[in-house]
Amino acid sequence: MVDIKNMERLPPGVQKTYEPFVKGILELHQDNVRSVFIYGSATGQNYTPKTSDINSAVIFKELSFDTFQKSLDFIQRHRGKRISAPLFLTYEYILSSLDVFPIEFLDMQENHILVYGEDLLVSLIIHGEHIRLFCEQQIKGKLIRIRQAYLEIGRRPQGIEALLKDSLNSLIPIFRNLLRLMKRAQPVDKEQVLSETCVCFDLDADVFLTIYRDKRNDERIGKQAVGVYFQRYIEQLEHLSIKIDRLERV
Repeated sequence: MVDIKNMERLPPGVQKTYEPFVKGILELHQDNVRSVFIYGSATGQNYTPKTSDINSAVIFKELSFDTFQKSLDFIQRHRGKRISAPLFLTYEYILSSLDVFPIEFLDMQENHILVYGEDLLVSLIIHGEHIRLFCEQQIKGKLIRIRQAYLEIGRRPQGIEALLKDSLNSLIPIFRNLLRLMKRAQPVDKEQVLSETCVCFDLDADVFLTIYRDKRNDERIGKQAVGVYFQRYIEQLEHLSIKIDRLERV
């Protein structure tokens, strides 16, 4: 008998949908499976039955192309049930990738429910320096892209306005991980994330909060020309990138 576990911890809709799925995976691959877990919103309170996908990972003892081929038809049959194609991994691959994907594996570690096998995530050690490097890369990469985009759309104020709002929204998860790096609470509310990050890194909160709160498409932000806020936004990201680079290696 397959030892499925922790189903009662899942939202009812996830339990009903995923239990036959994981049993099918185990029937296909049998002793080659070490662990199966669900991660992300499907583990709890942020799950919305009609819109949330069920994300999961299957950890194999050995992972060959044949493993993927055997799974194709089965995975496709479940796509209409909002079950995303699971991540197929080996434990050795995870261990060798913690420095490259520290945030992804840390998020999984902090928010997953084991449904089969051994909990291989609980013992993972993700170093703060890898988180710092990830955040620095993301901030500096965003600076490069937003400067390049400005050269293309700098004469179109509405384009700059959209660029600012999209850029800031994409940075909020990075700011949340900066707070994690600094051992600060990571609020769910996005405005709180912005405020706490500005306090933690001595940034001008008015720049980020005004851009975030602005709902109008009138080429002005905070009653000022959008170009003024673009310049201030760039300056604050530059300050932040320097501060991250100079953080004591953790």
